[in-house]
Amino acid sequence: MGKNVIEIERFPATNADVTLKRPVWKTVAVTAAITFVAVSAIAAIASYFYWQHLKTTPQYSLALIVDAAKRDEQATVNELVDIDRVVDDFLPQIIDRAVDLYGRGLPQETIERVARIAAPVMPSVKSRARDELPGAIRQKTASFGNVPFAAMVIGADKYLDVSVAGDTATVRSRLPEHNFEVRMKKSGERWKIAGLRDEELATRIAQRIGQEIVAIAINGTGSSKS
Repeated sequence: MGKNVIEIERFPATNADVTLKRPVWKTVAVTAAITFVAVSAIAAIASYFYWQHLKTTPQYSLALIVDAAKRDEQATVNELVDIDRVVDDFLPQIIDRAVDLYGRGLPQETIERVARIAAPVMPSVKSRARDELPGAIRQKTASFGNVPFAAMVIGADKYLDVSVAGDTATVRSRLPEHNFEVRMKKSGERWKIAGLRDEELATRIAQRIGQEIVAIAINGTGSSKS
């Protein structure tokens, strides 16, 4: 009988243990689920605001230009490229290349005269640069066409060297196979290309007009008009 009493006393204890264990596992599961949902929600909110911030950066606008150039969306390219500023910024490169090609060894006074004498032909130079620069920008940005849009924006440090000073930014390629450098100006929430470094294009234009300009500077013709 003592054995029966012992067995009767054991059954309630075992049932109590099972009853106690069930709520613990349910609590753990519910807590884990709530934590997962909360963490996911926080991550989603943080990602959203981070992406909204990236939309205001130079690399995002550059990625838009690359994507537009790839899709041949000229309207978007025009919207994000200030061609007038690009041309004005590009002219000194043309003059420098003209002097480098045709003015080596000339006195400093003659070299300084080149820029002044170039003034009358600047409309022609601007027109030529205006015709060729959009294609050069498309060509330069298209070299990043194989880089995914999000990767260029989020992983900009891997592909681009972006230096921002106030409302001006300089963007250079970190990839050796991509010779790329642009100057960008902030415009609202976007950035526009306002300058381009392209020695090849500057050399090509300088070869067309540089020799004549340097010859005028050497001979002194037109100096009285400057």
